[in-house]
Amino acid sequence: MGERMRYDPGTFCWAGLATSDPAAATAFYTSVFGWEAEALSAGQAGTYTILRHAGQDVAILYRQTAQARAAGAPPHWTSYISVEDAGVAAARAGQLGGAAVFREPFDVPGGRVAAIADPAGAVVSLWQPRPRIGAMLVNDVGALCWNELATADPERAKTFFGELFGWQYQASGSGRATIINADRRNGSIHAQDRAGAGHPAGLASAFHGRERRRRRAPRRAGQRAQARAGHRNPRRALHGDRRPAGRHLRGLRGRDRALNGAYRT
Repeated sequence: MGERMRYDPGTFCWAGLATSDPAAATAFYTSVFGWEAEALSAGQAGTYTILRHAGQDVAILYRQTAQARAAGAPPHWTSYISVEDAGVAAARAGQLGGAAVFREPFDVPGGRVAAIADPAGAVVSLWQPRPRIGAMLVNDVGALCWNELATADPERAKTFFGELFGWQYQASGSGRATIINADRRNGSIHAQDRAGAGHPAGLASAFHGRERRRRRAPRRAGQRAQARAGHRNPRRALHGDRRPAGRHLRGLRGRDRALNGAYRT
């Protein structure tokens, strides 16, 4: 199990869901992952929900702002990166390559938060521990295991985040660049595919899910067609904006895959 007590600055530390319907989203994710949920006060910001697996914090969930709902923004997941000072990091982001800070840093119970956009529009949140570190469990079933940025200009993104967080990169044969932070793998950056062309750059979070046993292939063609029609693909179930899942949550990674995500050296 990947229990964590701290994160080095520049490390993805957890993921948060901004949703128009916190109750429906909470019911959906607790049923999918078996998470426990606890609603907490966030002061003037209202309330937020801590999502836990096996008693350990794994993610957060909160209601979208009235401005976001009025603008028609769909529910979406946001990746959080641990920083020493959210205000300083946000100001620095604004000086690098045209990144725009669209929310001033603000305090929530356990931390200080700022949201930034990179030069291509990819949004990420900065998390300053006070004293909550973020996810206390990673790389296990029901926990965060990976973050990846899809962008039209990977080189520009690599330069921006490299200067902001000190990230280094390792090329892979698939065209992805693995992010290295504090000598650990910390996610990846890759070019948008044809399906993503023309859409804003975006970060996606991935959680490990339990293995689903495959059904035995029916012998008859009619039975095969019926089986395909009745099959519920967990990847597709999590991609659509119309579901409580929102955007930018990658499909479940099965239990049969090695738990070797973003936090392993």
